[in-house]
Amino acid sequence: MEGHMNASLSISFVMPMFNEKDNIEDTISRIRSVAEELTEDYEIVIVDDGSTDGCGEIVDEIARRDGPVRSFRLDQNTKFGGAFAEGFRQASRDVIVYMDSDMPVSVEDVRASFPLIRNAEIVTGYSKIKKGDTLKRKIISGIYNKTVQLLFGLNIKDINSGYKVVRKELVRDLEFVSFSPFIDVELFLHARKKNARVRQYPLVFHPRAGGRSYIARIPVIWATLRDMIKVRLKVAGGRQ
Repeated sequence: MEGHMNASLSISFVMPMFNEKDNIEDTISRIRSVAEELTEDYEIVIVDDGSTDGCGEIVDEIARRDGPVRSFRLDQNTKFGGAFAEGFRQASRDVIVYMDSDMPVSVEDVRASFPLIRNAEIVTGYSKIKKGDTLKRKIISGIYNKTVQLLFGLNIKDINSGYKVVRKELVRDLEFVSFSPFIDVELFLHARKKNARVRQYPLVFHPRAGGRSYIARIPVIWATLRDMIKVRLKVAGGRQ
């Protein structure tokens, strides 16, 4: 364990969750294993985004018997952004380790990337191997990332990466506008405004073991476009 080399940094593991009953128990178990290597002070914050498959009840039960696990339930599905924002609000430790609730990153990559936060305010993952996505998702992702670069000048390889490490102090005063996956862009705009240091870490995103992704749903895409326009107008108005 290398003597708890990061013991001085407490960690909040934050995960938005929507219909992940096939993955969530295994994810919590894997997070606990790496958490205990990285720090003696951690919590696992899971925000259920209006799930309908019973995964919220599963997490509630785990939280009742497992001290570090904290369960929060949103009454309605917010298409990701609301659960993301709530998780960041509820996180109470020095550093937020954010990841999708199917845990698409390996324990080894979490272990290797976490120390980078000592010299940055955000560490964000990007895939060094392009595989697993359908052609539709690759096209949507490519267009989306290029559009964000054009409209907002953010040079991030994967703006909606499912893995980030963020200093809590950076986002303590951040009030998110978006309720869609565009909330990731808001995070990086806020970081730029504060001249925060951003490190990009290459890793391998693993395909989900169960369940399915909902990010490419048409309602989510439309919500993302609406938030993009809303935030762009805010930036143009000089309020970002």
